Amino acid sequence: MNMLSSNLREQSSVMVRILHLLDIVVVGGYLWLLLAWYAVPWSSYYTYFLTLTLALSLISFQSYQLYRSWRGWKFYQEFVVILKAWGTVVGVLLFYFFVFKISHAYSRVVFLIWSLSTPLLLFLLHVVARKFLRYYRSHGKNVRHAVIVGAGDLGVRLAREVEAIPWAGIEIIGFFDDKIKENDGMQVMGKPVLGDISMIASYLDVNDVDYVYIALPMRAEKKIFTILRTCRSLGARIYLIPDLYIFGLHHAEIQSLGNLMILNFNPNTEWKRGFDIIFSILALLFTLPFTLFIALLIKCESRGPVFYRHRRIAAAGKEFNCLKFRTMCAGADKKLQAMLAENVELREEWQRTFKLKDDPRVTRVGRFLRRTSLDELPQFVNVLKGEMSVVGARPIVARELNDFYKESAGRYCSMKPGITGPWQVGERSDVENYNERVEMDDWYILNYSLWTDLKIIAKTVSCMWRGKGAY
Repeated sequence: MNMLSSNLREQSSVMVRILHLLDIVVVGGYLWLLLAWYAVPWSSYYTYFLTLTLALSLISFQSYQLYRSWRGWKFYQEFVVILKAWGTVVGVLLFYFFVFKISHAYSRVVFLIWSLSTPLLLFLLHVVARKFLRYYRSHGKNVRHAVIVGAGDLGVRLAREVEAIPWAGIEIIGFFDDKIKENDGMQVMGKPVLGDISMIASYLDVNDVDYVYIALPMRAEKKIFTILRTCRSLGARIYLIPDLYIFGLHHAEIQSLGNLMILNFNPNTEWKRGFDIIFSILALLFTLPFTLFIALLIKCESRGPVFYRHRRIAAAGKEFNCLKFRTMCAGADKKLQAMLAENVELREEWQRTFKLKDDPRVTRVGRFLRRTSLDELPQFVNVLKGEMSVVGARPIVARELNDFYKESAGRYCSMKPGITGPWQVGERSDVENYNERVEMDDWYILNYSLWTDLKIIAKTVSCMWRGKGAY
């Protein structure tokens, strides 16, 4: 390879340029169609307005990197960028109306519909384009070649992720690693070890490589710095994969503190709190008549309180009183100790799952409430108090956290427990291996999102109807 200017690859494709043009056509064409639909006459004001809009769109869409490579990214992430870019355009247009006092020259209805629905049309266009590219790439076209620096656990994890998304169009050529030598004839996941880390620069100089993924541990900062210093002018884009997976913190985000860059290891759950409040208020209102009827049935069948309070672990390891409808006879806790002392099988079952499948302490009403999970309705009060979330890991006791979670305890305490979650919509109480429950909680904490929560809620309703695995 020769000069730097000839080394750097042309990242934009014909598809990207066409998409850029189509975005501008959508913005202007959709405005024209709305004006025609509402019979608004075209005037010089609209000519100025359209010219300004197209210029702003060109600048804003490029500024927010809307036409970057979205290989491997999720759809909603591109939608967020579209909203930001379009919000900037609309904000400048509103400022334009305010400064020149000309809002009266435009149809407010058309502007409102146009400004609110245009990002949806743009997103739909981008979805179609990405679907086309995914199909195209999954058939071996428009492929980018990559190498991974580091053949350890992190490098193998990265290679597996790339293999799992063939539509991203990324082909791993091989690995570079100091511990596994090229002449050993070693392969990692079927890919050759191309050499040690010092050979990367010379390899990039004579081979067609688009991406270099650095998958080295953070303690190898000198090697990472050397790669960044020597390889950034050799035509490939370089990405660093931080080994945060060692700590199980997928949701770490970069923030700034003055002139310093810091990593925030606290999950971003602000959106969950707003969702929890709205959902819980609606749930409590809609189930109020049913709640009163359940309370009446409980009081009629057996003496004792309507609600049962049990100490569970909340976020940051604190404890709270988790509410449920009482499903057992009065004095059930004392009876449990006597039962476990007398019956070895029951004691083993309790130590294994912290539940008894045929618990004689459960009342007839309680058995129905447990089978349908209606005994957990009062927990929406815990959600409103900020002690729980609608969706999250299972509420557990301190003994479970200490005995079974161990290395996962930090992850568990980073979020609030949920009324429902992956365990409740999976095998539920049929899961006898407690480690599987821990893995389900880990999975949620590392993969939570609004869409995941909505899917779990929908599955919860189905599980409540079937009553499978609940007792």
